[in-house]
Amino acid sequence: MQSFLPLLAVLAGYLVGSLSFAVIVSHVMGLSDPRTFGSKNPGATNVLRSGSKAAAILTLLLDAAKGGLPVVLVKWFGPAYGLGDGTLALVGLAAFLGHVF
Repeated sequence: MQSFLPLLAVLAGYLVGSLSFAVIVSHVMGLSDPRTFGSKNPGATNVLRSGSKAAAILTLLLDAAKGGLPVVLVKWFGPAYGLGDGTLALVGLAAFLGHVF
């Protein structure tokens, strides 16, 4: 089971990174889908174009957190499960790739 833990950590990092907080925050706050106007890019700037500074700031903070949270969790809890610096780097890369793709 130990050999699957790095793979599971990387997969979890990718899945957390793939969350589109621009779409989630816009939906929760009753705003238009940011993929339907402006640059059609689901990001904080396009959420700002919807007219809500609070939603844009929340989107920006959540997008930053989704990259840092998986890395911090592996840094804090990973050594107890044999996850080292290599896994830590791969989790960070996976979170980034999840955000991009």
